[in-house]
Amino acid sequence: MSFKLKSSYKPAGSQPQAIKELVLGLDKEYKNQTLLGVTGSGKTFTVANVIEKVQMPTLVIAHNKTLAAQLCNEFREFFPDNAVEYFVSYYDYYQPEAYMPGSDTYIEKEAQINEEIDRLRHACTQALITRNDVIVVASVSAIYNLGNPLDYEKTVLHLEVGQSLDRRGMLEKLISMQFDRNDTELKRGQFRMRGQVFEIMPVNEELIYRFEISDKIDLIEIVDPITRNVKANSNDAWFFPAKHYVINEEEQNQAFQTISSELEDRLNTFKKQGKALEYERLKRKVKYDLEMIKEVGYCNGIENYSRHFDGRKDGEPAFTLIDYFKYAAGTSPAGTASSQSTSPNRRGVDVAKNKGFLTIIDESHVTLPQIRGMYAGDRARKENLIEHGFRLPSALDNRPLMFDEFSERIQKTIFVSATPSVYEIEQSGQVVEQIVRPTGLIDPEIIICPVTERPGKNKSQVEDVIERIKERIKIGERALITTLTKRMAEDLSDYLKEQKIKVEYLHSDIKTIERIDIITKLRKGEIDVIVGVNLLREGLDIPEVSLVAILDADKEGFLRNETSLIQTIGRAARNVNGQVVMYADEMTKSIDKAVSETKRRRAIQLAYNEKHGITPKTIQKTIRNILEEFGLTSTSVKNTKTKINRRDRSIFNLDIMGDARPLKEIIKEKEFKMREAATKLEFELAAILRDEVRELKAREKTGDSQKSIKSVKSIKSKVKK
Repeated sequence: MSFKLKSSYKPAGSQPQAIKELVLGLDKEYKNQTLLGVTGSGKTFTVANVIEKVQMPTLVIAHNKTLAAQLCNEFREFFPDNAVEYFVSYYDYYQPEAYMPGSDTYIEKEAQINEEIDRLRHACTQALITRNDVIVVASVSAIYNLGNPLDYEKTVLHLEVGQSLDRRGMLEKLISMQFDRNDTELKRGQFRMRGQVFEIMPVNEELIYRFEISDKIDLIEIVDPITRNVKANSNDAWFFPAKHYVINEEEQNQAFQTISSELEDRLNTFKKQGKALEYERLKRKVKYDLEMIKEVGYCNGIENYSRHFDGRKDGEPAFTLIDYFKYAAGTSPAGTASSQSTSPNRRGVDVAKNKGFLTIIDESHVTLPQIRGMYAGDRARKENLIEHGFRLPSALDNRPLMFDEFSERIQKTIFVSATPSVYEIEQSGQVVEQIVRPTGLIDPEIIICPVTERPGKNKSQVEDVIERIKERIKIGERALITTLTKRMAEDLSDYLKEQKIKVEYLHSDIKTIERIDIITKLRKGEIDVIVGVNLLREGLDIPEVSLVAILDADKEGFLRNETSLIQTIGRAARNVNGQVVMYADEMTKSIDKAVSETKRRRAIQLAYNEKHGITPKTIQKTIRNILEEFGLTSTSVKNTKTKINRRDRSIFNLDIMGDARPLKEIIKEKEFKMREAATKLEFELAAILRDEVRELKAREKTGDSQKSIKSVKSIKSKVKK
């Protein structure tokens, strides 16, 4: 199936020319290009048009989960008939294995997996195996170990009506695919057998496939796991492995031999060095791990042996999501085989004619340095573990890609940024500018004011910004203030409250759900100001904001360099009255460059507006209260500031007093909202709803709902006090 873009808008402003130049660059076989697009110019829409024109599977990499989710939703709107997938780290909590020699402290790996994100990761790899019209929006998780795509596809199970069925062979096949048997309650990646009925829940779907069998498969039904209603009948069904790491018995035995051989070599080294403690520690650790793998197929930290299970050489990089892209595009050995694949919906790939795949690096000035830094941090931690006998040296090969390896593996690439770094510009065959906004909005006016008060001449930066904020409030507009530190943000926020200004602060210590609530309040006008530190990280593109104040703008550094200043200026570029005030006692090179570049962009947009008779208008953007959509209130968010733990907060949200419906019906509704939240990539909300469902089910089992209601009242009274 081909990519088909659906939108009520047509390319406008700089977009048509940018699309044309980028497509031409891809036709000319440019390895790298840069799309330099200002805030609000519609860079994502431009990229979507490029994808439709070149018809290439596309990997989009963003620098955090939140931005990746936003991009994924945008691309899903543009390409509703194609596969748009989401691939980020599936850990809600992750504490890596580590050893601190100074205090002789060993910290074991501890992790909590988000089941919904795990499901989406499997949906992603399955899409890449089975079709070519795929867009994946990923975080840096794309450069980490994922398992061999060829082994993954070889293990696919296909069942169809009328097929003869060997029950024992079926059981062995599912177990080899890492499925678990559970005859009571089915979850993803599990199966059960009850008489003549065989049920499987795939790892990528919240559906049950029910098979009625005799000596053959008589019927295949797709069943809702909650209501048990039959949603549809099917002639066949495809099942992929429940884990991305798949290995057959022969490969496992070979891996055990090479692990044992490496262990022997390492023990000899410790023996020669006289390191008796490290010798015994490593010997005990590895032998225990091997026994666990033999017995149950898994051990804690099994990924540290991945080089042996993959059959890779010393120092050779692991398989990553990028290898699945090469498979889908037919540009790897696995991909060559895929044209003969019997996987579901597989489109035959003519490798000789295939264009490969396209990579988009979103906000490249932030994302590329992040990718570059992953390898070094991972290696330093593992070298410590290896030196002190906690891991074999081969653990170093369970690692993210080095930056050079990443650059070699991605194919045609477009860097997207309003402020590309020197690296992107130097590596690009061309830099395509997208300066003109279709809306006609111009870059904000910039005013530079002193930081320090001079009696009779000027006020201090704080007193000046308060006056400007009050002027904006009078006309129903909002303001953002950026400070240098968290402490400054909090202190300024307290001071503004004393001045009767409705304000909240925003920095990295604020949890995701509370951050969503604060931003929604700003848009609604419940607060007028947000004070933050790194407002670039927050991705605050809010049309209601007409004033951005940059305090201490002359303090050269990460948050006050040219790139950061230009990005911060862009926060006011969605409002027709946009204005930026920089507070500085001296004119730094960064301020001078940022002001000059903004003036250049203003001039281009003004000329375009005059030529086409465009009157700029503030962007109209629906105020979407995500929290209320999923049955959560701002009151529940406030609890994150209290000493109440996560479980109590979950109970607090379960205000079912006055709800006369049966508990089962309430649970069903909550589960529906939970799945809906996960589908919309609102995973934090889905997690809270999941906890609520667990609490309600606990009530249902004990029948003690009144006690739970009393606990709600008790918690509410504590919060009020």
